[in-house]
Amino acid sequence: MKAVVLRADDRFEPVERPVPVPGPGEVLVRVEYAGVQWGDVLVRGGHFPVPRPFVPGFEAAGRIEAVGAGVPADRVGERVLALLQGGGYAEFAVLPAVLAVPAEGVDARSAAAFGWVGPTAYDLVETVTRVRPGDRVLIHAATGGVGTLAAQFAAAAGAGRIVGVVGGPGQEDYARGFGYHAVLTRDAFPDALAGEEFDVVLDPVGGPTRTANLALLAPHGRLAVYGNLATFDPVRVDANALLMKGQSLLAYNSNLLSRTDPGRLAAGAARALARLAEGTVRVDVTAEYPLADTGTAIDALAAGGHRGKSVVRIG
Repeated sequence: MKAVVLRADDRFEPVERPVPVPGPGEVLVRVEYAGVQWGDVLVRGGHFPVPRPFVPGFEAAGRIEAVGAGVPADRVGERVLALLQGGGYAEFAVLPAVLAVPAEGVDARSAAAFGWVGPTAYDLVETVTRVRPGDRVLIHAATGGVGTLAAQFAAAAGAGRIVGVVGGPGQEDYARGFGYHAVLTRDAFPDALAGEEFDVVLDPVGGPTRTANLALLAPHGRLAVYGNLATFDPVRVDANALLMKGQSLLAYNSNLLSRTDPGRLAAGAARALARLAEGTVRVDVTAEYPLADTGTAIDALAAGGHRGKSVVRIG
């Protein structure tokens, strides 16, 4: 099969590899599209060490080609979203059957783009921060995959005001198209929000941004952290100060959840996909690359300023 590997010198190279065989509890998916996501950038940067050469690609969509022992045979032919630990940039991928989430009613291109960002945005809004009617919500990286979907899920949950932070000028109108009531650029944050408080803040940035977010929390506010786009430097938090205002600092790690409670992750992904299928939310695919240009796709994401989602066409 055709695949792309990450080499020891950090380059991505098209290669031929044997078709993997599903083991007990696993399925083999014939991949049609793979989503490009920040995990690809982190793996290349060595933040998540993997043995190289390594086939990256953490989200894909296609149909189940074969099943391993213990998996119902009638799943063969099922269209699925595959939430992977790697291997998506290839014609075939193997994964635990529980993380091959049924995606009938959603085309493969959209399902791959939905990838991890769909269930992440859904869980952040619905199960982590529990956005309630009237809540004021602040979302960073508003033009990215999670940001564009989180705004839509927050609106569906009844949020009264949704404010987005984008990387730079020229991105504001794009973000507003996903339901943001107000959008500001990163260099205007947090000064442009002086006097405002938020019931919910979604923070994948870290560093000084995380400290500023804490200062913007309303009484009983919830700050959800789910990444460190700017820096991995630790942020110190005064638990007593949170207690005095009834505030919460919450962390969400979808990769960890896939290993500790994959059924829970898959259930959230299924609910999120149902919203996509019924048209309650949409995912915006802004770039499509052939398999041979996987490296170019990941370079573009790493460069910043990205809008929506990119996908790699496999099948």
